[in-house]
Amino acid sequence: MKVLLVEDNEQLAHWIARILQDDGFLLDQVRDGENADLMLRTNHYDVVLLDLNLPGFSGKAVLRRLRERGDATPVLILTATGSVDEKVVCLTAGADDYVVKPFDSRELVARVKVLVRRQLPSRANVVHCGDLAYNLDTRQFTVDAQALALRPKEHAVLETLILKAGKTVSKSALAASLGDATSHTTEDAIEIYVSRVRKKLEHSAATIITLRGLGYLLQAGDDEE
Repeated sequence: MKVLLVEDNEQLAHWIARILQDDGFLLDQVRDGENADLMLRTNHYDVVLLDLNLPGFSGKAVLRRLRERGDATPVLILTATGSVDEKVVCLTAGADDYVVKPFDSRELVARVKVLVRRQLPSRANVVHCGDLAYNLDTRQFTVDAQALALRPKEHAVLETLILKAGKTVSKSALAASLGDATSHTTEDAIEIYVSRVRKKLEHSAATIITLRGLGYLLQAGDDEE
């Protein structure tokens, strides 16, 4: 799962980044509204953590532009102001959640995971594809209740696919899930990681289908292609 953190306080941003990365999230960071808007126009994120008081245009302006483009990416507002009026303004403008500084690290991670879970059809903590299961809280994959050992890149690929189970995921979307804005994953590398994951799913009912020119599809082995 990939998060965009928009926070101009360097010390706070570093703390939040460490918390999320320790929990296995991939992260891009920017410190002003203009760059936040640019990143949101050119990249896909599962959740945006957005401070309101930013250099350039404000967090509210970033949120407004995001929603005007029809982008439904979940947004969690970070602010030092806990007034009801401001909460109402942000939620009305399209924010999905709101947390007041200072906040507990466990609460922040839990709220991010809730926003990810809301995007899933079942809204459950555990996502299934055949006998393959993914626990959103522990970030652990299992096959038939047995832990599946994956390297970080393999984990990121399978996570992206299972969160979109039954839908085609393009190579560019997979590449975006494997790094941050400063790195680039080639199509050849994507094919290698997908091949490795396939081998680890050989004894699972879940399988990765290649759709030429489109991308990849994770589905239960007994589903029709």
